[in-house]
Amino acid sequence: MRRHPGRGEAGRQVNDTPSPRGAAVGRRIGIGLMYGLWRPRVLGAWKVPATGPVILAVNHAHNIDGPMLMGTAPRPVHFLIKKEAFVGPLDPFLRGIGQLAVDRTTADRTAITRALGVLETGGVLGIFPEGTRGEGDFASLRAGLAYFAVRSGAPIVPVAVLGSTDRQGRLIKALPPLKGRVDVVFGDAFDAQEGVRRAGGTGPRTRKALDEATVRIQERLTAHLENARRLTGR
Repeated sequence: MRRHPGRGEAGRQVNDTPSPRGAAVGRRIGIGLMYGLWRPRVLGAWKVPATGPVILAVNHAHNIDGPMLMGTAPRPVHFLIKKEAFVGPLDPFLRGIGQLAVDRTTADRTAITRALGVLETGGVLGIFPEGTRGEGDFASLRAGLAYFAVRSGAPIVPVAVLGSTDRQGRLIKALPPLKGRVDVVFGDAFDAQEGVRRAGGTGPRTRKALDEATVRIQERLTAHLENARRLTGR
């Protein structure tokens, strides 16, 4: 079968994969902003594999959760971010620092392909598995996280971002108080296909397999969040 020049096996243009160098720049920006405006306390960062593909699954209760993780994770992170954030000057900026726009109203094949490209090249993909900002308790997970984990085989590292619940000192409702402490707790990496592999399977990507993987993932993420709250007193 004839292939298009400059395309990989999946038909993806090589230069469509977000720039690792851009994500590294984004990490430096995140460090400056997050440590300048808040007081992050990072626990368990050593649990993130030093090399190879990995998915960071993050709870989402504050608008700063993404930038906070970009500035505190031990490796540069490519986040899947709602396309509505890519407006005006933020569009070239977010793309320049290696972030991915995703249309949450449909199966965004472009975003899926680029996200898988991050993992195929050994990068770190950041996902808010709840899909949108809410209580940040992992109570409602979408199947997207399971799909990326099962399709790529990348391990998942749960991350709890816990800011102050005190509303005093907040300039913006969706942000923790400036100079307030924000705890970022990384959990143990795990394999979303663990149960399938123990049973001698090969990680099928059927709807049933993804649903079962989503249940296992939710259990692990919820347990990590509970442990993180006990550990930090949040």
